[in-house]
Amino acid sequence: MGFSCSLPFACFLSIFRLFIFMTLKHWALVGGAVACLSSPLLWAAPWLEPGDSRARFAAQKLADRGHMDRTVSTWPLMWSAVHSGLQPSVSADHSSVGAAAAYLLFEQEQQAQPGFRGEYSLYGSSEIPGIRGFDQKTLAKVGTAIDLQWQGEVWALGLHPGYAHDPDDDEELRLDGSYLAAAAGNWVFGVGAIDRWWGPGWQSSLILSNNARPMPALWINRNNTHAFETPWLSWIGPWQFTALAGQYESDRAVPDAKLIGMRFTFRPVDGLDIGLSRAIMFGGAGRPEGASTIWNALIGRDNGQLEENDPGNQIGSIDARYGFAFGQQAMGVYAQMMGEDEAGAFPARKSWLFGADWTTQLFEADQQWFVEYTNTLADDFLGDAIPNITYEHSRYRSGYRYYGRSMATSFDGDSEAVTLGAFNFFDNGTNLSAKVSFARLNKEGAIGTVVPNDEIFYTVPDVDQNVTILDVGYGARLFGGWLDLKLQATDKKIKYLGGEKDQWSLGAAWTYRF
Repeated sequence: MGFSCSLPFACFLSIFRLFIFMTLKHWALVGGAVACLSSPLLWAAPWLEPGDSRARFAAQKLADRGHMDRTVSTWPLMWSAVHSGLQPSVSADHSSVGAAAAYLLFEQEQQAQPGFRGEYSLYGSSEIPGIRGFDQKTLAKVGTAIDLQWQGEVWALGLHPGYAHDPDDDEELRLDGSYLAAAAGNWVFGVGAIDRWWGPGWQSSLILSNNARPMPALWINRNNTHAFETPWLSWIGPWQFTALAGQYESDRAVPDAKLIGMRFTFRPVDGLDIGLSRAIMFGGAGRPEGASTIWNALIGRDNGQLEENDPGNQIGSIDARYGFAFGQQAMGVYAQMMGEDEAGAFPARKSWLFGADWTTQLFEADQQWFVEYTNTLADDFLGDAIPNITYEHSRYRSGYRYYGRSMATSFDGDSEAVTLGAFNFFDNGTNLSAKVSFARLNKEGAIGTVVPNDEIFYTVPDVDQNVTILDVGYGARLFGGWLDLKLQATDKKIKYLGGEKDQWSLGAAWTYRF
């Protein structure tokens, strides 16, 4: 295949790699300096998980209005970053951000304190939706789970055993959400399976989202994301770096393939968040996965350059979001470009995401609105469309998917969609949400995905189809816990490789904290 790149992306990628090596070389020095700070939240692993749309709204509005000088496009979002980034100016802007700040304070008291805490959840759904966004969680028709967490000054532990009846992936017993983490200076090292969301989109991420189950992995990320103190690096502003190494399931075209993911985000000017991400699929049964393989993948020496010892499949992305105050509210515009890594290590065969979001305050409540466009047909937006490229690979024929679901956007590859969404947050804690997506799935009708196990439902659209998807949500306190109701309706049944999904999906989840 051919190769294309742009100078801006090459520059950003060079900076990204520079900081990867710089971070590995100097992390102890930087972390040691930060450890001397007096923040009370330098605990091992307190974070905000993706799925809480109210928490995301609150953090983003505070950042857009200049009250929190931190990047907010990498989830989980560390509590220490939120705490240290809040500015005294919050008190002077109480009418606009008071409710947002109060919610973050409430969740901080619930989640970010040392000691023991727990949750019990029970959920059920008439159908498992194929299309999901940032705010959707459960991936089974009926299930229950208990979440037990302990947090200290250095160590943190989360144990999340669960039972899922009639799941799409035929895995009834699971430990999704479990982890063990430890803090060293300003770095958090962990092992476990936690949800992630990389990028500014509300409906989709082009490189890593919570659409699929979380993959068991080792990871490292910064705890407090403050800026460098040295003048020659301080221009980067607040920054975050996270990296993970995980393993895919056995039931795929190449069993037990490995995944390395990296993301670097920074805020060089107020309101501007820039993210550089990379995902590398390599190894697995019959494939090389030694140190030389990893090194060749990291430096971009792959995609046919080493013939049969080709390290694997890579995708890279760059995203940016600019948020700003607008009167008493906030607005933002964002974009994400993702490409398949080819010769020379630069992404080609590009997919795109564009969006805008804004807030309002009506009827004694806060609202978050967004409009988002996604196109995952390679080079369709700018160039000549090339089907069966995005999230696919000639050797890793099960694609960039985990247990049959895309690890990026739920629209999967070769699709185009526009989504309009709104969230309403009442002062008493009640939430309302509504989204509508107009999508064309699998635009060219090409299929290159291999399904090795029919008991795993692959949510890969198998024909060219136009569909309208409506999502409605309601959340409120109930019996001392929290109740979430979800309704998804489509104008026709969506045809996937795993079969058809019902047009209606009604689900409920109840969570009790203790």
